[in-house]
Amino acid sequence: MNLCVIGTGYVGLVSGVCFAELGNKVICVDIEEEKIRNLNNGIMPIYESDLEDICNRNRQEGRIEFTTSLEHGVKNSEIIFIAVGTPSLPNGQADLSAVEAVATDIAKYMNGYKIIVNKSTVPVGTQKWVTQIIKDNQRQKHDFDVVSNPEFLREGTAVYDTMNTDRVVIGSVSHKASKIMTELHEPFNAPVIITDPESAEMIKYAANAFLATKITFINEIANICEKVGADVKEVAKGIGLDRRISNRFLEPGVGYGGACFPKDTKAIVKIGEKVGYDFEVVKSVIRVNEKQKLRPFKKLEKALGTIEGKRVGILGLSFKPNTDDMREAPSIDIICAIQNAGGTVKAYDPIAMDGAQNILRNVEYANTPYDAVKDVDAVILVTEWKEFEQLDLKRVKDLVKGNIFIDGRNVFNYTEMKKLGFEYYCIGRRDDEYYKHYLKEVAITALENH
Repeated sequence: MNLCVIGTGYVGLVSGVCFAELGNKVICVDIEEEKIRNLNNGIMPIYESDLEDICNRNRQEGRIEFTTSLEHGVKNSEIIFIAVGTPSLPNGQADLSAVEAVATDIAKYMNGYKIIVNKSTVPVGTQKWVTQIIKDNQRQKHDFDVVSNPEFLREGTAVYDTMNTDRVVIGSVSHKASKIMTELHEPFNAPVIITDPESAEMIKYAANAFLATKITFINEIANICEKVGADVKEVAKGIGLDRRISNRFLEPGVGYGGACFPKDTKAIVKIGEKVGYDFEVVKSVIRVNEKQKLRPFKKLEKALGTIEGKRVGILGLSFKPNTDDMREAPSIDIICAIQNAGGTVKAYDPIAMDGAQNILRNVEYANTPYDAVKDVDAVILVTEWKEFEQLDLKRVKDLVKGNIFIDGRNVFNYTEMKKLGFEYYCIGRRDDEYYKHYLKEVAITALENH
């Protein structure tokens, strides 16, 4: 099929590349001339595993092209995907200005029947709104259908998630559009849910709000575990084996970030408010997550006594591993808190340092993780990159000036870190040596009472 994808961010670029990989002819459109120029030269605007190789191969084989001409994309396509950004407005609502602008231009350039697909995450009712925009702005009257087709990819594994999706959701009131969209997605070999547009739009928000809630729940459990001597890893394992719960998204840490969960949780709260409903659960999730981002800072503050004049090494800047995305990254909150308390920061990330420099000020960026920890008073691991899991911890201990190590992702073993001489803090885990001693004392007491 002939497709047009408008927007070459994570969703648009990955979707376009994957559709081309399946044999479709794809035109990707973006208003940023430099981005399009780079894409035509094989340079990706985002870091995503396998994306560059697949994209360049399909470009060379003529299945995908990149242009700034929306008119060219619309006129030469049967299906047009809107995959532009919908960031949060100051009040938490989704900003639909880019969607409105694109829909208006699509209407002007239509030259026959088109299926316009909302791929961006948009509030309930957007399908009807886009339909009206196109009707109002058509220069010539052509039949069209507007469909909701939300994405469910994860940054860092976006190509894999797209090619191995566990479901396809198609929100449409048109049998014709539903049939064509089903045919387009057949090669994915995934269950297809055909529903009304409102339900399709809500499915995306509900999924992200639920996952954000699950992450926040296990973080709350971790915080309680620290106070009662339990180990959150054991707790997560125990509840994750319950098929009703599963073990996915039960890794405690420093809170969620990125482009989706923060804005989508805020947006679904606003959707509720618009119809007079107070979504208390998700409101609490948002509030708790903001506090969780600063948990490593609070541990640092307690361990050092004062942060004034202290130097802190930060390992990991992106909001999660395998991506360079700095949007809503917990590292931003942690670094700003350290600087506001009078401390200085050295930081290292395998991919995200260029992006971080556009956001953070007065940060010293290191060339290696070992450079980042040299002569610092404390270390905070924020992002669980594989590179950090393989660190020579003895070398790290020899390089640091202080001995405080705050592991925001529970990457390392408590006992081993203690043996190396670190004052080690993690999220919701206990000191295993202390616990063994505790069990021994319990056993002795039980024998004496017996």
